[in-house]
Order: sequence, then structure tokens, then C-alpha cells
Amino acid sequence: MERLDKIISKCMNISRSDASKKIRSGEIEVDSETKKDPSEKFDENMSVFSSGGIVLSYNKFIYIMMNKPEGVISASEGKDETTVIDILPEKIKRNGLFPAGRLDRNTTGFCLITDDGMFAHEILSPKRHVEKEYIFETDNPISKENLEKIRKGISTGGSVFRPCEINETGVRTYDIILKEGKYHEIKKMAHFAGAEVIKLKRIRIGSLFLDENLKPGDARILKREEVLKIRN
Repeated sequence: MERLDKIISKCMNISRSDASKKIRSGEIEVDSETKKDPSEKFDENMSVFSSGGIVLSYNKFIYIMMNKPEGVISASEGKDETTVIDILPEKIKRNGLFPAGRLDRNTTGFCLITDDGMFAHEILSPKRHVEKEYIFETDNPISKENLEKIRKGISTGGSVFRPCEINETGVRTYDIILKEGKYHEIKKMAHFAGAEVIKLKRIRIGSLFLDENLKPGDARILKREEVLKIRN
């Protein structure tokens, strides 16, 4: 059972306070009856919610793909910095959203934003082995010998990194697939090989790739089958 203002907030992608105003003004119906108490509770899976004769679709959780641009931090709040939540389109914003996992300020690409804490824990847990794929560029080339060492797993800077898939794709450009997601993992691997990462982009989580139609800063809600691809 959920409070009506919380349900309407999620149905209409508006704040809880705006949802409360709509309810008190008589704009919301539940099972064809006007309700004016924002605190009244309903089973969101059993009742039908509507406004102005239009049935509202209730999603308990929301999953958003963003093509994160440079200079934006992966956080819900930032004192003097712009966050991925700040740049979300207003029509898909709602309370409780957070980035599932962090991308550095200048790392770009697939940023998953949700309000489903359990789902975020699932895909971030090293035990689940959910793959994250990145492409990156370095200032110096990584030797074939060091690429092989990274593939087999390395210990550097006080951190141990498990075996991973890494391949050279061009002059100083590489593709890497990780299942851990440790802090600055790729940068530390490159540093071990005598190189510094100058560009880094996440292109895949699970089996879902970044939508090529999303420009930097763009975001959209994922479909159910796309969410399943992340899990799998």
C-alpha cells in the first residue's frame, strides 16, 4: 500500500507537493471516485488512477538511460556542481532518483539512473558479475605484454584487479569489459602500463548498449525488456 500523493507523483512525474495540490483540488480519481486526501493509501497494483478522465500509468520504479556528458558528476546532489539529476528532462524527473554507480566527472556514456535501490545493488554487486563495457584512449600506447598482464589480472597501487577482457581497437584506443567496477579501475590499469587515460566512455551495462541516438546530456526511460537486458 502506498500514499496517494506518492502514487500520483510517480504516475505524473511531478513532485509530491504538486501531487498533493492536485489531489486536494479534486483532480484525481481512484476507481472512478474523486479522492482529496493525499495521505490515503491504496494498492497501486489493484486500483485505477485517473485525472481528467485519462487513466494514469503507475510505475513503482523508473529506469533511465543517460548519455552522460563531460563535466557533470554522477550524484544526486552537488553543492556547486552540476549533477546528472540536474540535467534530466523535467518530464522524467521525480523524487528519489539517483545514479546506479558512478562515472568520473570527465567520463562519458551510459549512466543508469533509477529509484530502485535493490536493482542498483544487484547490478553493482561484484557477486552478480554484471558486465560494464568501456572504450578509452590513452596518451601512450599500452604494450601487448601489459595488455596480456591486465587480461590475467594485476595488483597495483594497493588494489587487486581481477582478470578482464581488454583489446586494442586502434592507435592508443581500447575496449575493456569489467565485472567489478572498482574505484578508478581503468585509470589504475592504464597507469600500471605506463599510460594515462585521456578519454573514457561507458557503452554497455549487462547486454544493453548505449542508445546511439542519445546525444551527450540526453536521457530517456528504458522499456521493460531493456531493463531485463541490464540484469542479464
